[in-house]
Amino acid sequence: MPNKNFDIVRLHHAEVTVTDLDRARHFYCDGLGFIETESDDNHIYLRALEDANHHCLVLTKGEQASLKHIAYRVSADSDLDTLDELFAGLGVNKRWVAAGEEKGQGRALRIQDPGGIPVEFFYEMEKADRMLQKYHLQGNVKIKRIDHANCLITNIDELYAWYSNHLGFRTSEYTVKVESEEENIWAAWMHRKPSVHDLALISETGPRFHHTGFWMDDAKSILDACDHLASLGYYANIERSPGRHGTSNAFFVYLRDPDGNRMELYTGDYFTNDPDWEPIKWDLADPQRATFWGAMPPKSWVEEAVPVEDIHTGELLPIVPFRKKEKV
Repeated sequence: MPNKNFDIVRLHHAEVTVTDLDRARHFYCDGLGFIETESDDNHIYLRALEDANHHCLVLTKGEQASLKHIAYRVSADSDLDTLDELFAGLGVNKRWVAAGEEKGQGRALRIQDPGGIPVEFFYEMEKADRMLQKYHLQGNVKIKRIDHANCLITNIDELYAWYSNHLGFRTSEYTVKVESEEENIWAAWMHRKPSVHDLALISETGPRFHHTGFWMDDAKSILDACDHLASLGYYANIERSPGRHGTSNAFFVYLRDPDGNRMELYTGDYFTNDPDWEPIKWDLADPQRATFWGAMPPKSWVEEAVPVEDIHTGELLPIVPFRKKEKV
């Protein structure tokens, strides 16, 4: 059973690497409307319109696109110590991040989860000016908040059980692959907040990071964002045209920043917090699973993702080809 002595609230922010901070600033701030809280020679700290805290996205200068970590907020500082004890007992690779090591943030516990994904847990963050009702300062693209992270891993059975049993993540939807009349889990959409997901786990070559999802008000907001990006010359950065997912029911568009980091503009999923919620099952072969309207995603969306970093060294973790599970 999940440990009841801590509370993971939601996915709160992500840190990715970019090769040129000025170029990235133009794309994320002028193109996507993120608010720059502060910056230095190696970082830009960004927040969205609903954010009342220092950042929901960190851009860090590096040699290539990669994921440094995704971060979950907990309900109390003591939850971090409880998680530290849990991870020590589970033999999880971990380290403490001192207060101030990440600007605007208190102490944090960073781990390499059993799938290789760098994950952080924190409680305290500096407050920032909330821009939600400062309409006169908002641009043409109105991203409200971070929503979810999508990760590609090779050990779906182990990792799905780990997040469910040890961290109390619930499942909204999942995909199975049917082989020789046997169903094997292929992907899972898991959540702590009462929506479809904070975390998606996908069976693929990995560990790799596929995308960060950001919430917008409605489909029209996403279409307006595409118009704005195209008018700035970022038409080629719109990787996957707007559509509706079968899984999650969400209306979406996928973008790539100038270095290849992928993000999803996302809206229209649903409430999942009823106590009798039953996860929805999809067949991998169902053409409406990925796109409810049946359109296939582009090859780049299927095949390309960025590597993830080691939490101690910052080096890129080796990418292992996915192999289907052998029968015992």
